[in-house]
Amino acid sequence: MGGLKILLTLTLLLCSGCGQFFSDRAPAVEIMNVSYDPTREFYRDYNAWFTENYCEGSGESVRVLQSHGSSGKQARFVIDGLEAHVVTLALAYDIDAISSKTGKLPPDWQTRLPHGSAPYTSTIVFLVRSGNPKNIQDWGDLIKVGVEVITPNPLTSGGARWNYLAAWGYALLQALDEDQLSRLSEDDPLLQEAEEKAFAFLSALFRNVPVLDSGARGATTTFARRGIGDVLITWENEALLALKSLPQERLEIVTPSVSILTEPTVSLVDEVIDKRHTRDVAQAYLEGLYSPEGQALAARHYFRPREMQHASPEDRDKFPELHLFTLEEFFGDWQKAHEKHFSPAGCFNRLYAMRYANQEK
Repeated sequence: MGGLKILLTLTLLLCSGCGQFFSDRAPAVEIMNVSYDPTREFYRDYNAWFTENYCEGSGESVRVLQSHGSSGKQARFVIDGLEAHVVTLALAYDIDAISSKTGKLPPDWQTRLPHGSAPYTSTIVFLVRSGNPKNIQDWGDLIKVGVEVITPNPLTSGGARWNYLAAWGYALLQALDEDQLSRLSEDDPLLQEAEEKAFAFLSALFRNVPVLDSGARGATTTFARRGIGDVLITWENEALLALKSLPQERLEIVTPSVSILTEPTVSLVDEVIDKRHTRDVAQAYLEGLYSPEGQALAARHYFRPREMQHASPEDRDKFPELHLFTLEEFFGDWQKAHEKHFSPAGCFNRLYAMRYANQEK
């Protein structure tokens, strides 16, 4: 439990009492949202809206504790005992891990809210320096000699797993079309050959990665503030935020020809909310993400809302149309993707071991 003392970013939002900091009527109900790195700014504003809105509707004051870090580490904190009332993590696999290892939420948690419990989406893009000096246009440019690529560690970062799978999907599409990928069996020689080419592509890409940060926000700092690397692979929402918050760094977004639809997911942590008698508040908190106001706030913070009509025209214009594939189309589901790519015997560990073996020769 000592690790709980180093929660990466724990902030107490004292938005209780219908616009007051403290309520004279009753102590505020307190819930904790354990989330991943790039949602800090979004949930700061969403929590302020929710606490005010919930109090006006129910007369009950609410405080929201907020914790952020790399998605995998946040899941581990909850598994190890951190009392999250809700989790809002980068990928369903991390919430599945909480369910399977602790029983704190049911295995079918993803069926309880619309869109597979993913109230907003994003995708994976590139961030480059002003003028794009290395002329990065698409995934294939990331394996060129002399190009330094920044991406987090897929073993700790949910965003990094999406980055990896987006690159793998691009490589598959260089060998096969989407119709072939949808109908070929796993033992088909054509698919096996395409998978071998994808493995070679990812191996070449990670040879160009000089450092692996533990999370997406750390990778952004490495690239934008520390000046390391020629291109950052990152969430679209994180790239758009960097343009706004770091104008002095003179960064540009490059949208690749194809990418993956990323679907961050959310869930109640049933064991905690039932013990703390906070189910009604926690349920309303997650349902609010699907409300017109929640969807508009998501778009304002550069996430693609499920209901784009609730975003302002200005916010809708931030999201270009691009060719997106889904996890299910190319990888089946998160359990299969994890076993094949991110388990101890998975492709990522194998390609990274090969990188260090080659360096030692």
